[in-house]
Amino acid sequence: MLKKNVSEQNKSNQSVPQHIAIIMDGNGRWAQARGKKRVMGHKAGMERAREMAEVCGELGVKYLTLFAFSSENWNRPKDEVSFLMELFATSLNNESKKLNKNNVKLTIVGDKDGFDSKLRKAIDKAEALTANNNGLYLQIAANYGGRWDIVQAAQALAVKGREITEQALQSELVTADGSEPDLLIRTGGEQRISNFLLWQAAYSELYFSDRLWPDFDGDALKGAIADFNQRQRRFGKTGEQVASESH
Repeated sequence: MLKKNVSEQNKSNQSVPQHIAIIMDGNGRWAQARGKKRVMGHKAGMERAREMAEVCGELGVKYLTLFAFSSENWNRPKDEVSFLMELFATSLNNESKKLNKNNVKLTIVGDKDGFDSKLRKAIDKAEALTANNNGLYLQIAANYGGRWDIVQAAQALAVKGREITEQALQSELVTADGSEPDLLIRTGGEQRISNFLLWQAAYSELYFSDRLWPDFDGDALKGAIADFNQRQRRFGKTGEQVASESH
């Protein structure tokens, strides 16, 4: 069913965003609404993340950045945080071979020093395994915060004695190897970007969905892309300028 939908999407005249970023919100609420523990929502959310990578790869999306764990999420209940760290490590070990088989390059962006040695080893192993792939570029933002990213980039420039310019600072961001998001999606009904890709999302198109993350499937993603295609991206120019340049 999924491949049929993707095939239909490819036959349409819609352009596909080269870089999609997603704030995967609503796992805990999804589980609680079903009378389950919050951690079960995170398991379901991991399944959905796998599907998003598959769909984006088939659609021709070049970069997919998923916000998995923010630098503020350490403030959540300790048992939930511990479960998330275990789930993260297990998923890296289980999924990296599948990602490699599908030519996906995996990178974890964030403050990796905040993780224990077991998780850091799992990250290093998964990144090394997929390093030479040239299909979908999957970035998982973990222990990531947009303000932290800008500060660490400025600090890197200071250490190197480089002049702080927009171009120089951007080169030191943890996402420097990828493009800026064309489309930033947030699920779960909240309408804010919660310290995610603050620099990189300066001109991203924002799309907010009421669906909780485990319910945001391939059709929902295509709906977001359809909405994206209805917008005119002006980057400071007038609508008339953009229209004339497209002809």
